[in-house]
Parts: sequence; structure tokens; C-alpha cells
Amino acid sequence: MEADQTVLCQLLAVDLSDYCYRVCSRCERVLPGDNSKCVFSSASSLCKFCQSNEPKLLYRVLMSVVTDTSVKTVICFDRAATVLFGCSADEFFHFTKLNPKAASMVNQVFDGEMLRMTLTRPKNLNAQHMRVTSVVPLRSGFQPAIVTLRQLCCTKSASLGGLFYNK
Repeated sequence: MEADQTVLCQLLAVDLSDYCYRVCSRCERVLPGDNSKCVFSSASSLCKFCQSNEPKLLYRVLMSVVTDTSVKTVICFDRAATVLFGCSADEFFHFTKLNPKAASMVNQVFDGEMLRMTLTRPKNLNAQHMRVTSVVPLRSGFQPAIVTLRQLCCTKSASLGGLFYNK
């Protein structure tokens, strides 16, 4: 495979079990600590490089896509993932805290979505997945996940007469 490859693909599944990581909001270096749970921990939020005490979340999303020749697992970082999700990782994290079913509904929202992706080899030779550097939805009526989820949550909320919580 070449260094960069642009493919037309269909999105099969999105793994949101570990979809974000903490970085310094000033220099965007990865902060130490447990980055596997997308939680803010005040104990380890001090950046050792710029001394900032303000963390933020960035996306790191694993996706399964199918091209005309194969099924691939790719990893989508913040810039490309924001196109699909329509909001920052912080905003999506807080939205799913208020609406626990929303994270599990992402696969339904993206099911079968046609995309044009530019994939690159990872710079780290130990990494196992191709990186998505660019993503363009091909459907003219595409809406980012957060827009669709808000509509679904508001519809459910109105029909239930309250907030959309997982009970």
C-alpha cells in the first residue's frame, strides 16, 4: 500500500469503548494517567511541558470500513473524527454523560454511511491501524452524529415527558 491512499468506503462499525484521550489544552501534548476512560483527573492534569492545568479531550476512534476489495480497521483522530461527529470530543463526552444511550446509538447513525477517506500509514511502526487523515461524507443529506443524536434524544425526551436517560 502506498503512503497515502484515497478510498471510497462504507462505514460498518464504530468502536466507542475507548474513543478519546486527554491532552493539555495549551500545547496538546498527551497527559499522563489513565487515558483509556476519557475522564478528567485533577491529580494528573498538570502538563509537565507548559505547566498548564487545563486538560481537554481529543478523539481517537476505531472504525471498521469496507472498500471494494477489503474490510479494514482504521483509526480516526481528532480532526477527521470531528467531521463525522460534528463536535469536539469534550462536547460529545458530556453529551453521552447526559444521554447514556447516545454512545450506543452512534453505530445506528453511521450504519452504511458512504465516505471518501484518505488513509496513511502510521508514523509509529508499532501501530497496527491505518490513519484516517481526511474524511468526506458522500451522501448529500449527511448530518454529523451529534445533530442526529440530539434530534433522536429530543424526540425520545418529548415522547417520554422527560430527559433521555438510560433506566
